[in-house]
Amino acid sequence: MSIVDTLADLEKIYSIPPTKASTIKEAAFLTAAYRRLIEVSPFAVLATSGPEGLDCSPRGDKPGFVHIKDERTLVMPDRRGNNRIDSLRNILRDPRVALLFLIPGSGTTFRVNGKAVISADPELLASFAVEGKPPRTAIVITVEAAYFQGARAIVRSGL
Repeated sequence: MSIVDTLADLEKIYSIPPTKASTIKEAAFLTAAYRRLIEVSPFAVLATSGPEGLDCSPRGDKPGFVHIKDERTLVMPDRRGNNRIDSLRNILRDPRVALLFLIPGSGTTFRVNGKAVISADPELLASFAVEGKPPRTAIVITVEAAYFQGARAIVRSGL
């Protein structure tokens, strides 16, 4: 097995730069089109990193479960789960997060990178109540980069 262990070796293998189309779509805020992708997505994966390691946590609910506060801020409820709170522990120690939204009926995925804090604000949590039960906390994400990705991986996977 040949291990690639330097940036120079990696760049030699991937010598063709990314296409303009793949870089021009990145924004530091949520465009109107990007807002629409979040509004129709019932599922996202939340990636976090902390001293104990990485976490990639599935999150889902009815479309629009992630609220758009403004063009730079998203709010996601922390719904009842297994109580491991790995993602939340990580956010406390390293606020960097990534979200990958899946959009039904579309091969498109949508990514958001940013920094997060955890809120226990009663008024905010009440806005996420389902059947009268609010989540215990919400994750407030400041958007640093947002972009959609094409359907190639979804098509290849057969999803």
